[in-house]
Amino acid sequence: MRVLLVEDDDRVAEALIPALTRRGLAVRRLASGAGVLDLVGEVEVILLDLGLPDVDGIVLCRQIRAASGEVAVIVVSARGEVDDRILGLRAGADDYLVKPYDVDELVARVHAVRRRRADRGPGMTGSAELAGVRVDFDRHEVTVDGEPVSLSRKEFQVFAQIVGARGAVCEREQILAEVWGRAGAAENRSLDVHVATLRTKLGRPSLIETVRGVGYRLSGQPGGLG
Repeated sequence: MRVLLVEDDDRVAEALIPALTRRGLAVRRLASGAGVLDLVGEVEVILLDLGLPDVDGIVLCRQIRAASGEVAVIVVSARGEVDDRILGLRAGADDYLVKPYDVDELVARVHAVRRRRADRGPGMTGSAELAGVRVDFDRHEVTVDGEPVSLSRKEFQVFAQIVGARGAVCEREQILAEVWGRAGAAENRSLDVHVATLRTKLGRPSLIETVRGVGYRLSGQPGGLG
């Protein structure tokens, strides 16, 4: 697995890189935010420190997510307050680990976020059907009882994310990161509007359940997914 370590502390990097390499990860390191966006498409996971010398880590996290919905981002920071973790996740991070940490835990989280991303998202193909609603991921089409439903690009992307979770909760941060590339107040409000519109257009108000404070899920398990 190709990992980009964005860490300005030489001592931390010098200890971490060989430890990750011994555990089978191919690690490249940058000591600042410069050049990170150029490498987004060349790695699978970015380990991002927030205290960088040239850019705020939260801002860089948003930029990474706007540039790619595919790469996994794990914030690795000494900032351990709840507000800091919330900011990181809302900026598009997949996970947040507070320093100091155990290297084996970090590696476990790296593999976990890659598994989650492999199980969902833009690479999904085939179709899924539930309660008369059919989603064709290849054609970006949705039908209800055989009749086509006109959805905007973002409406389809939101619905595809929820369907792709296969009945599990699809977190708001995940949807916002994949569809909008950021998780600001305006994007949060827009997500709520898109879900409300989907419920109306699909004619199945109960199909998409709200999990308060977390996200959304389907009210049943889709069949024929894949």
